[in-house]
Amino acid sequence: MTALAAAMLSLGAAPRDPERTPPSDYRFTADHRLEFPVDYREWIFLSAGRGMTYGASANPNGSPLFDNVFVNPRAYREFLKNGRWPDRTVFVLETRKAATEGSINKGGQFQKEVVGIEVEIKDRRLQETEGWGFFEFDGDRKPARQVAKGASCYTCHAAHGAVEQTFVQFYPTLIPVAMKHATFKPQP
Repeated sequence: MTALAAAMLSLGAAPRDPERTPPSDYRFTADHRLEFPVDYREWIFLSAGRGMTYGASANPNGSPLFDNVFVNPRAYREFLKNGRWPDRTVFVLETRKAATEGSINKGGQFQKEVVGIEVEIKDRRLQETEGWGFFEFDGDRKPARQVAKGASCYTCHAAHGAVEQTFVQFYPTLIPVAMKHATFKPQP
């Protein structure tokens, strides 16, 4: 065992798993596709909603879907300091089916399998879309192309985002932070 490996083990450090995205980052492929953030469920959980989905994974004929929103830890810590999202912020919107059958009470609903994953990133290099990009992942989770400029996600987030292009108004733990730093834009 090398001295470096022994030192890493003594400090509790583990070698990096090449299959995992760094927990506070994202990567693009050579052809500018976003790699799927495989460890997003280890990130900061912001909120869950029901019936908020409007994209391809929406379920117009069935029970409203659940949405879970996660953000990378580095961006979250920075937001707590100043109420703004730093460059390289990553949001993951995980959409899941809802179920009632099997609930231990009469009116309960719970989450089932994932039916969609959407990612929003803030990256100053995305100048054509004002520093924000949206990506939709298929079930196979292969790298995704950026959603084209002019798509409804860009216009909706620009018009209705309470902080920059993000829906902080639906993240109850972040509303007081944004208000404290005067970055919260009230919604009509």
